[in-house]
Amino acid sequence: MNRQMLSSVIIAALLMAVCAELNVNGAEQNKADGFRVLVRKRERKLYLYEISGGRERLRKTYRIVPGSNPIGHKKRQGDGATPEGDYYITHHNPKSNYYLSLGLSYPNIADADEGLKNGLITKAQHQTIVSAIRNNAKPPQNTALGGDIFIHGGGTKSDWTLGCIALENEDIKELFDLLPVKTKVRIEP
Repeated sequence: MNRQMLSSVIIAALLMAVCAELNVNGAEQNKADGFRVLVRKRERKLYLYEISGGRERLRKTYRIVPGSNPIGHKKRQGDGATPEGDYYITHHNPKSNYYLSLGLSYPNIADADEGLKNGLITKAQHQTIVSAIRNNAKPPQNTALGGDIFIHGGGTKSDWTLGCIALENEDIKELFDLLPVKTKVRIEP
């Protein structure tokens, strides 16, 4: 192989390595881009954060109402409480009874641990919940812990939901169109 050909091969290999590095870093960067939701029940606010280029900024704040039992963490089916902790969006529901809704990954692992400790769920149910959460899937919705917790429309006049987070219809429309499945949602007291 002559010198010119060797130089061309070396340059091509270097270019491929640089391109591969850019693609890997670009893919990692894009993975971090997206949104994050923070709900503060006492404040009756939902904060939407946009993440871009590794930086996070508050994009918008929405008025919300929590469940009919607004203080404390959801412990069981029918208690009217809104869960507290770290969740993610499991699915979009365009046929919601409350205009539009975003399903949340309740119960999470901490909820399942507490439910098992208090005898509300079996070991098998606990394992199924843990497996679903570890796989970023929708956990079982039919245990004594309750389920079908959503961010949905229907209005913010009073604490009226059965444990969900309600917004005005135009606000849930914005979030429904914007937020992908697996968007992280943190709910605080």
